[in-house]
Amino acid sequence: MIEGLVDRIYEAAFVPEIWPDVFDRLSDLSNSAGGGLGLFDERLEPTLIASELIQPVLEGIAAEGGFKTSSVTSLLMTLPPPPAFVYDADYFPSEALEANRTRLDRTRPMGIGGEIGTFIPLPTGELLLFVMERWLTNDRPSREELDRLNLMRPHLARSGLIGARLRLERARAATEALTTIGLPAAVMTSKGRVLSSNRLLEALPQVFVPTAFDGLAIADAEANRLFQQTTTYGTDVEMPVRSIPIPPGEDRDAMIVHIIPLRRLAHELFSGADMLIAATALNPTNLVPSPTVLTGLFDLTPAEARLAAALSAGDNLKAVAARTNITYSTARTYLERIFAKTGTHHQAQLVALLKGAQAPVNPSKGN
Repeated sequence: MIEGLVDRIYEAAFVPEIWPDVFDRLSDLSNSAGGGLGLFDERLEPTLIASELIQPVLEGIAAEGGFKTSSVTSLLMTLPPPPAFVYDADYFPSEALEANRTRLDRTRPMGIGGEIGTFIPLPTGELLLFVMERWLTNDRPSREELDRLNLMRPHLARSGLIGARLRLERARAATEALTTIGLPAAVMTSKGRVLSSNRLLEALPQVFVPTAFDGLAIADAEANRLFQQTTTYGTDVEMPVRSIPIPPGEDRDAMIVHIIPLRRLAHELFSGADMLIAATALNPTNLVPSPTVLTGLFDLTPAEARLAAALSAGDNLKAVAARTNITYSTARTYLERIFAKTGTHHQAQLVALLKGAQAPVNPSKGN
């Protein structure tokens, strides 16, 4: 039984779907109700995998923000890690355990009491936590039960480290794959931290500037203002799709930075990243972009997009207002909103951006 379990633990490093079976076997080994793991990385939301009985408990705690607010979690980050599996009541203060209502309100009705756990700081910066939930009728573990789990602890630690490394490598591989189609790209978390970037993006220091704590900025101040607003939105807010223009400079061409949310399967493909950053070059053209394209690129409303397209075609603001049956004042309001969303300040800049052309050196304020 032990030998087969060890093999299964290492399989789970490469196939995470195997972990629930591992925890079922660990539960049998230690007479526990179930078990799970948490991989905590300050750049990402925690990765939580558990046996069938325990998975909804962990997901419910995470949904309520329990891992972020719990005093037990705070102690995990400050107390020295135990060298073995320990019973929670022997490690944490009783008041901290009793105050952990997001857990107790879920586990007590299920007949679950305390936990046996161990946590392992990984050299990659994450904290790996393994827990086995105890039945109330068999709460405090015996010495033999702890010994059986501790035989598995080195294997669990190695498997967890391998899995964490593979997760980061998958993110790197996915972003690097975009290099083959000539697309500078990076993936970031909802806290604005870069998980991985490809060499094309890293070769554009005149555009993308690394910042402290794995952050990223854009060299152009106005574009960076829009970029920071979009990329640091928090996990409780649905991220918008956004395209941000970057005007040409002495050492760079004009381009557009696209910020695309990664959800569901895409979120998994990029190993838990929340957004993809991709840059595309602007090429000079005389073509007038359609309102539909402008709506998608710059998050313009239909009315704003129609106005922007008309200005790109050479119409002046008064003529567009008259033709679309809106007042000149309303047209000016639309134009100011368009400026804010595209990072431009003048009609000449706006038209040059939308048509991919160089803006005049000293553009005059639009009519």
